Amino acid sequence: MVVKKKIKKIVKKTVKKDAAAKKNAAVSVKSETSKGKGSRKGRYFYAVGRRKRAVAQVRLRVGKGQIMINKKEIQEYFSDFILQNILREAQICVGRPDGFDLEIKVGGGGSKGQAEASRHGVARALVLFEPNFRKRLKRAGFLKRDPRKKERKKYGLKRARKAPQFSKR
Repeated sequence: MVVKKKIKKIVKKTVKKDAAAKKNAAVSVKSETSKGKGSRKGRYFYAVGRRKRAVAQVRLRVGKGQIMINKKEIQEYFSDFILQNILREAQICVGRPDGFDLEIKVGGGGSKGQAEASRHGVARALVLFEPNFRKRLKRAGFLKRDPRKKERKKYGLKRARKAPQFSKR
């Protein structure tokens, strides 16, 4: 025995022309403010960089070249000049070494891994700021995430690959 069910048609209410016009006007105002270089001044561009176990969260603003890492100046955090240079390489590559203020939170890994993770994050943030920088940064290799990580220790070995000393007798 088959029972047929009746299906009711639901009629949707139409939107008045005034409401639709207001909605379109609001959309056009939003699109105007997001365009142009004037809107970039107050904003920051956020990106994450990684290397080995280090993770760096980078905020990039247009500024005078001040670099803060974990709320410390770059000279205080990376006392080694080589590590400071690693961090600045991405900005030098695009030809604006002092054009941006950087605020970086970095953790994990060693000092060199942190510097390289920061450079990776800065390069990604620069691409968000100006997509034309992508070609130069990619050619320099700053946008590529280095996939090399520490290999795990295996049982029967002292380290990842080092075997215990072999004795013949």
